[in-house]
Amino acid sequence: MAKCKLVLLRHGEGAWNKENRFCSWVDQKLSCTGVKEAQDCGKLLKDLGYEFDLVFTSILSRSIQTAWLVLGAMGQEWVTVEKSWRLNERHYGALIGLNRAEMALNHGEEQVKIWRRSYGVMPPPIDQSHPYFLEIYNDRRYETCDLPKDKLPRTESLKEVLDRLLPYWEEVIAPEIRKGRRVLISAHGNSTRALLKHLEGISDEEIASLTLPTGVPVVLELDENLHPTKPHKLLGDEGVIQAAIKRVEDQGKVVVPAQ
Repeated sequence: MAKCKLVLLRHGEGAWNKENRFCSWVDQKLSCTGVKEAQDCGKLLKDLGYEFDLVFTSILSRSIQTAWLVLGAMGQEWVTVEKSWRLNERHYGALIGLNRAEMALNHGEEQVKIWRRSYGVMPPPIDQSHPYFLEIYNDRRYETCDLPKDKLPRTESLKEVLDRLLPYWEEVIAPEIRKGRRVLISAHGNSTRALLKHLEGISDEEIASLTLPTGVPVVLELDENLHPTKPHKLLGDEGVIQAAIKRVEDQGKVVVPAQ
């Protein structure tokens, strides 16, 4: 039988989600739509009777802002929020800032899908000539990490995301869940996918098909050993969720002009 419910959440829509650009470690606030998604998520969780004792986020604003809005809508603003770079979005290297649809036009939809969805393929690394290099690595938030700046990623596959996330899960988050604390993780599409891959034992091939829309809570029921007792579930209206999943999947496709 299930011992606890872990709630995972991809942040609400960010400004660059709306523009269909690889955002990654560039710090972006939520769009107006993203603010509403986070608030609606909080209202849904409140209506379903969820309560949290602890929230974990990345150190990127869209993840933190989403957590605040969710807790505000639930009337649980007082709940502690802990932040770590290990829950950051995947580092997309040299692809950061580029438009996905334009990349599909220039490199093909299959190549963009491999960059976005595959488990082991890394995009080209970011270097100091990249227009967002200094914005990322001169950001004071990266002075708070448990690694020096010159050891932080310059690009990542989903495998690298899981590798840097797992120590934080095992040493920080999992012990809190074992204590009986009710946990929300407000993170990103790829850090959430990586954690689900680990917990549910999703294969390297199958993880490419797992799509998480923004602002939709994912519930995983875990036993006393933190093993899932059933597949994860996305909460909300099924038709709305499927439409949101399709929008995410279409981001990496060539846009065909309307006739």
